[in-house]
Amino acid sequence: MAASRKPAPLKVHITALETHAPPKQSLPVPVNIHTAIMRVPAIPLPFYRFLYRQVGARWHWAERLRLDDEALAAILHDKRTTVTVLYVDGAPAGFFELFQEDEETVELAHFGLFEHALGLGIGKWFMLQTLYAAWTSDPKVVKVTTNNLDHPRALQLYQMFGFSPVGTAEGEILPLSDAELLDLARRG
Repeated sequence: MAASRKPAPLKVHITALETHAPPKQSLPVPVNIHTAIMRVPAIPLPFYRFLYRQVGARWHWAERLRLDDEALAAILHDKRTTVTVLYVDGAPAGFFELFQEDEETVELAHFGLFEHALGLGIGKWFMLQTLYAAWTSDPKVVKVTTNNLDHPRALQLYQMFGFSPVGTAEGEILPLSDAELLDLARRG
């Protein structure tokens, strides 16, 4: 059996953004598409991993997939974390995760759509719903980070909704190895 080679780290340019006011715009619900947005309290870990993988695979999201059950549950079942799922025509189509750092700060930790939901015209509408949820606790700031491996229009989308860059950094992302992907498949 051939040894599994380790993937090379990918260099990334990271941009931190903040917004200090809730969105002022409104967007209609997309037409001819049945949508539902549901918060998932105490999300089951396999369901979260499914969401995370479906959204993040093409953007090299790996961090949460490397966590064991105990570490992932500590993050997701923390009362300051909320996970909300978008359904389109009855099927999961995306999710967002918010983290209430303190009374004044909410982090948009994860946001994205499944591949089958791209191109349906719901990305901006879903981002707006995400921001409405982020502002329900009346924070002073909502923050997010993105990088150049994210969706090509992610930075533009955040800025369209009032986020401004507050810092940049260089970093690395280590893609999942074949062995890690196999382990994820085994865990189901």
